[in-house]
Parts: sequence; C-alpha cells; structure tokens
Amino acid sequence: MQDTDRDLLPEGLEDRLPPSAAAAAKVTRAVLDCLDRHGYDRVQPPTLEFEKSLASRMAGISPRRMFRFVDPASLRTLALRSDITPQIGRVASTSLAGAARPLRLCYAGQIVTIKGDGLDPARERLQLGAELIGDDSVAAAGEVVAAAIEALSAAGAIGLSVDFTLPDLVDTLAAKALPLDADKIETVRRELDAKDAGGLVAAGGADYLPLLTAIGPFDAAIERLAAIDAGGALASRIAALRQIAARVQGKARLTLDPSERHGFEYQTWFGFMIYADGVPGSLGRGGSYTISPSDEPAIGFSLYPDHLIDALANAEAPRDKLFLPLGHDPEHAARLRAIGWRTVAALGDNCDAAGLGCTHRLEQGEAVKL
Repeated sequence: MQDTDRDLLPEGLEDRLPPSAAAAAKVTRAVLDCLDRHGYDRVQPPTLEFEKSLASRMAGISPRRMFRFVDPASLRTLALRSDITPQIGRVASTSLAGAARPLRLCYAGQIVTIKGDGLDPARERLQLGAELIGDDSVAAAGEVVAAAIEALSAAGAIGLSVDFTLPDLVDTLAAKALPLDADKIETVRRELDAKDAGGLVAAGGADYLPLLTAIGPFDAAIERLAAIDAGGALASRIAALRQIAARVQGKARLTLDPSERHGFEYQTWFGFMIYADGVPGSLGRGGSYTISPSDEPAIGFSLYPDHLIDALANAEAPRDKLFLPLGHDPEHAARLRAIGWRTVAALGDNCDAAGLGCTHRLEQGEAVKL
C-alpha cells in the first residue's frame, strides 16, 4: 500500500505555484511601493506572539479564530496571528511609543485562522495594509481611503468600488435620538446588518427601519440618511462622509451602507469595504479604531489580495524565456539579462529548450524564436 498522506496539505492551505507566486510578489511590491511613496514605513512583526497580546490589543479580536499552543520556553500560550493590525498596534504602543504622531506604518505577511470565512475555505491568506496611528480625523480617513484605492490600482485591480459604513451607528442613535434598551442594541445591530425588516421590528427596532433605505450609490444614499437624521445625531458623521467621498470622487465607484457591521468588529466611527471587477468578494476593509490599553486613535486598512492574485496570474501571458546552450558567452548572457531577458542555461547535452519552457534559443549571439 502506497503512503500518500505525507504529500497532503491540511484543508484550507495550498501551495502557490508559478505564475501565481510571481503575481503575488508583484502585487505585494506594488502595494508596498505605493504606500512607501505616501510616507508609510514598513514593519515586520513576527508570525506568532503571546495570545494575550494578540487578543487584547483591540476590541472584537477573537482568540477562537487563532491556532494556539504552549511555548516550551515560557510555558505561556502562543498564537499564530489571524490579523496583523493588532501587532501594528503593539509596535506603535511599545517600540515606537516615542515616535512622532501621526505615525504611518505599512506591512505585508501571511495570516492563519482555524476556519475559513463564509464560503471561502482558505485558512491562510496574504494580508497587506497600512495604519495611520495617533489620528482618526476626517483628513486621516480621506488619506487612508485614497491610499487604499491607489495601492490596489497600482497592483492591477480595475473597476474599484468603495462601500462606506458607520460602525457605531446604532450606538450613536441609541444614546438619545432613537433610544434603545441596552439588552436590545446588539440584536438591532444584527438585524440591520442582515437587512431583515421583520426581524428588526421584532427586536424592538422599528424606529430604525428607515436606515434600510439609506443604502446604495453614495450621492443618493447620503441624502436619504440626512433626511432620516431629523434630530441631527448623525450630522457630524454625514458631513465627514461627504468630505471623504469628495477626496476620492472619480477614483472609484462609491456606495453607502451605514448599518453594515460584518467585518467591522473593532472599528469605531468610520469603516469601508473595497471591491474590484472580476474579483469575488471584497479585497479589503478599513476604518477607525482605538489601540488598547492606551486608547490611542488610529485609522487604517487591510487588503486580502489572494483572489486578485489568482485573477492576474490567470490573465498573464507566458513570459519569454531564452535558452543558453552549452558553451555560451556568460558576459553576453549577463547583458541580455540586464535588458530584461529571462535565461535558462543548459547544464548538459540532454537539456531540451522547448521541454524547459523556453521560447527562444541563443544562436550566434542572437535570440532566435523556437
């Protein structure tokens, strides 16, 4: 009986093969280069940390999503990161606590979760992102949204769409404008998120039904939201959304879903999702939040470009590759590589140019198409 178990990968994990691995490197470099031009400095936190640090830095981070185990050295519980954002919060609060604010940081790395999200079975994903720490103003939000759009455009995404939300919408309204008992707030949030009018009424949130109409293309939806806000409880939020939208107008389609909460477990007054044509699901999300225990404000975004990488890899035309026969001039080959050729050198008489995927062969100093 043949043993094949050793070649299996766990569910939700996979190898990136050519050309997908090359596309992943290009996307990562394009995003990081864009963020670097905007003044965001890259940091590289470790893949695992103490569970307590990862789980307590921001509200809504669940240890149940993390792979955890005991560190033989310290006998404390370690966890593989399921989100890099809390690690950036730790770096900002410790090693870079004395750095000038606002502090601009960016990152790239793999994250791992015990279960995939929804219909996506992947348990390991690439996460790219940027965090602006020490400021969660409207100006900061506008910068972050614009940077996310520019970074994804540089990476090859097309037809971008940004969906704005107000994660603290229910809390803001429940405080005075549309009072709710404390034990009903979470249920009302959930029913609004599900867009379930009947469930919203049953949960005691009938006054919140008009919010289900303030959804859709930004210009029309923000007007409907303003009309609903007769008491002015959301006036500052609405004004902020208008300013952020004006900053990125024409760079992406803009929509509004003010009651959306899924994926915004630790965001505060502002959040956004970003999508692209030809890519299933969202490419990322961002918004404002606070870093514990200092309660320092911050705003940022995280991109999950795996589906974009797959789309780009599938669409990319095969690259030219030049076969270098035995006895070729290595200095001439180096000059060819310097002007953009990819070369594959023969290591023996049995090396076959076509079999090695080459498109050209070096003959008498010239690249001849096979």
